[in-house]
Amino acid sequence: MANLKEVRVRIASVVSTQQITKAMKMVSASKLRRAQGAIQQIRPYAEGLQNMVGRLVSGLEGSTAEMPLTAVREIKRVGVVLLTSDKGLCGGFNSNLIKTARRFMEELPSDQQVTLIPVGRKGADFFKRSGLTVDLRFKDLMLKIRYQATAEMAAELSKAFTEGNYDQVVVVYSEFKNPAVQYFKAMPWLPLQAESSTTLAAGAAGADYLYEPGREAIVKDLLPFYLAIELHKAMLDTQASEHGARMTAMDKATENAGDLLRELRLQYNRARQAAITTEITEIVGGAAALAG
Repeated sequence: MANLKEVRVRIASVVSTQQITKAMKMVSASKLRRAQGAIQQIRPYAEGLQNMVGRLVSGLEGSTAEMPLTAVREIKRVGVVLLTSDKGLCGGFNSNLIKTARRFMEELPSDQQVTLIPVGRKGADFFKRSGLTVDLRFKDLMLKIRYQATAEMAAELSKAFTEGNYDQVVVVYSEFKNPAVQYFKAMPWLPLQAESSTTLAAGAAGADYLYEPGREAIVKDLLPFYLAIELHKAMLDTQASEHGARMTAMDKATENAGDLLRELRLQYNRARQAAITTEITEIVGGAAALAG
């Protein structure tokens, strides 16, 4: 059995750790409220924009040749945008995102070239020594998510797609459901497919719209904005998921620290009782020896 001093040191260490995990849980809960508010605000807007773009793109029969962002080519080069956090202590959040990206890349045909585009330092650090082609230009964007920076990234990736550097761009991210549940997804981002919007356009099949200056001109102006919004929403989803995962992990760590404290205090009391019993036995034995 450990002596009393060792147990006291362990108890003090666990108490200090528990205070840290409690503080981190409270900080994560505060950040989660803000992140959750941001994602709840953008989702209805993104859905409305998706409906609009779906209706417009699905009506461009035979005109997609003039829309480079909807061009479907033979896939030889794939860009994988991986959204992760910049910090750890959030359970299996980052590892699940990395597993999702690796699973997607492993399922690709061997003749396709993959370029990994990490957004977030955890993903960047993991794949630095992987042997893959890694584009680190955007790795710090998760530190502070701003739409302007996201739009610039979306514009650069769209330009790389139209120039033929990528034939497909996929975004791996975490969709926020609640603090304890996240869905890890690989979302096709480019090319934008008209077929994916068929059901959206079907709801407006009976409506007759007039477009000024014209359907194609509106789509050309709207597509870059729509792609930037989709990427921004994925980043906000991932950020909210990160804070939810960290809050849950710190809550569980605090509970585990409490369980360990109870065990250590019980162990301390037993050791203290044994020490007292030993001292009493020695005193009684000494007294009996003197009396004899």
